[in-house]
Amino acid sequence: MEYDRLLRELQGLEAAHPHLLTPDSPTQRVGAAPLEDFAQVVHDVPMLSLNNAFSEDEVAAFDRRAREGLEREGDQLEYAVEPKFDGLAITLRYKHGVFVRGATRGDGTTGEDVTANLRTIRAIPLRLETDAPPALLEVRGEVLMLRRDFDRLNQEARERGEKAFANPRNAAAGSLRQLDPRITARRHLHFFAYGTAGIEGVKLPATHSATMDWLAALRLPVARQRDVVSGVAGLMAYFNELGTLRAGLPFDIDGAVYKLNLLADQERLGFVARAPRFAIAHKYPAQEELTVVEAIEVQVGRTGVLTPVARLQPVFVGGVTVTNATLHNEDEVRRRDVRVGDTVIVRRAGDVIPEVVASLPERRPLRDLASPLHGPFVMPTACPVCGAPVQRLDGETATRCSNTLECPAQRKQAILHFASRRAMDIEGLGDKLVEQLVDTGLVRTPADLYTLQTEQIAGLERMARKSAENLKSGIEASRRRPLARFIFALGIRQVGEQTAKDLARHFGKLDELAAADDAALRQVADVGPVVAASITAFFLESHNRDVIEALRRAEAWVDGEARAAAPARFAGKTFVLTGTLPNLSRDQAKAMIEAVGGKAAGSVSGKTDYVVAGAEAGSKLAKAQQLNLRILDESGFLQLLDQGDSPS
Repeated sequence: MEYDRLLRELQGLEAAHPHLLTPDSPTQRVGAAPLEDFAQVVHDVPMLSLNNAFSEDEVAAFDRRAREGLEREGDQLEYAVEPKFDGLAITLRYKHGVFVRGATRGDGTTGEDVTANLRTIRAIPLRLETDAPPALLEVRGEVLMLRRDFDRLNQEARERGEKAFANPRNAAAGSLRQLDPRITARRHLHFFAYGTAGIEGVKLPATHSATMDWLAALRLPVARQRDVVSGVAGLMAYFNELGTLRAGLPFDIDGAVYKLNLLADQERLGFVARAPRFAIAHKYPAQEELTVVEAIEVQVGRTGVLTPVARLQPVFVGGVTVTNATLHNEDEVRRRDVRVGDTVIVRRAGDVIPEVVASLPERRPLRDLASPLHGPFVMPTACPVCGAPVQRLDGETATRCSNTLECPAQRKQAILHFASRRAMDIEGLGDKLVEQLVDTGLVRTPADLYTLQTEQIAGLERMARKSAENLKSGIEASRRRPLARFIFALGIRQVGEQTAKDLARHFGKLDELAAADDAALRQVADVGPVVAASITAFFLESHNRDVIEALRRAEAWVDGEARAAAPARFAGKTFVLTGTLPNLSRDQAKAMIEAVGGKAAGSVSGKTDYVVAGAEAGSKLAKAQQLNLRILDESGFLQLLDQGDSPS
């Protein structure tokens, strides 16, 4: 609930101040990055999230916007309504009626290929039950765990002396992302379809409700608790009725989903950055209880954020016993005036994440009012983990440890980012190996990677000599990367890949960047006061400078990059990549586009200049053909860039 409130507050701020909108804003993202353990799947149609409503007024506002967008202000719109499952969103691909691939939502654009695990779910048909299957069908739905199977799973875990899962959603997510499909098969997952995202060879019905009936006829499971209603009154009646059924359902839900029933209306309204305009999730209120704060501790997250956490007298909330609850940040603790010894309201926001909603000062023990132990909360000035100074930039609510590269709490994340593909690109250095390197003490900072010996790597669990040699080769190959990639690899707060490129072009050498003051930094494109302050704070921290010096000795980067702007032959021209190219990865093609001044966009529109299409190009190619855009294969793309023909 708090996340949803803050997200709506952020949406309002970005609407009022569009210049504050950044590509990495939570309003522009859907989920989390896909795990490296699974092959990645680029979704032809992005897997978006839904905006949320928490009151009848917000539902009415959604209905009003829909009527205005369709220019039918006086009409009662027809909505398809269904439960909002509390599980894991997935997409299933069928070719000529045969299940060929399944993937998680991931970050909305790229998900994890979990086909082998999905094949173990009996509710998912491996072949559609029809004599005339579509040539291609993309089905969107939710993997979840029924309550009875969740109870059985936890009972078995307790009998083995293992830790039980917190809730069915966590159990389902963890089960689907197992590397061994046999484990997934034993967990008894279930699946419900809630829509389609692409079809070829068969025409869909005109409405969402009829589409769901058609999916059911193909033997794809759909919710029985769905209906078609009219207007706000119909939506609220369904919401209230579903609420009375909620406790007795065999699966968890956290609300209802409302979608315009006519698919033509859906297409006409379209989408905003991260959600459709034609649909909304109406969530039930979170469950709340009272308890007492026994202590307030500060945790340091893997990105260096300091988060105050309330240690609570155990309380049963929403089906689980809660002993800890987040207080979010320093401002929220002060706003709610939460102190040790206070009686507080605890809520499981979204039925999952425990949080302290409010303190009840009228219940504060009088004997404790004068005690410093029970006074107002004060954020520490030094990191509780490493002792480095903490910082809070203007305009931010988060307080962070300044020791980005060496703080133990941030260590694993810093090394993973440093080695990532768009940074130093150290082949073979993934999550599991970084865990071992850090836990065994072999690596404390990114600089330690360059002093690792093959024998040390080979001595780690599940690391054969050949694997150790390959990793050592990957580390050696990462030496002398371009300055832009090194700057990005440092993980400076607010400095993304493009900003790192701009900084490298402008300053040319790392020492010049490190010595730059606010005025010099703000001469770089898109570097404002917040980004400049973050860069300055990073280079002022002595621990960070020590690690950089060690990396300098390892020859981790090359100074002296050309400061000239990128060639402008294709300046202002927009390319869209779709499908799989024979020889170029998506990142390679994107880099080539940027190198000649072009922009690589994620969706096709009338403003698109070129569409580069490879194998299994889907809806983007079809839209490009409809718009009569210039379409290139890989050879045509390379010829265009090599010959530098005049963009037209």
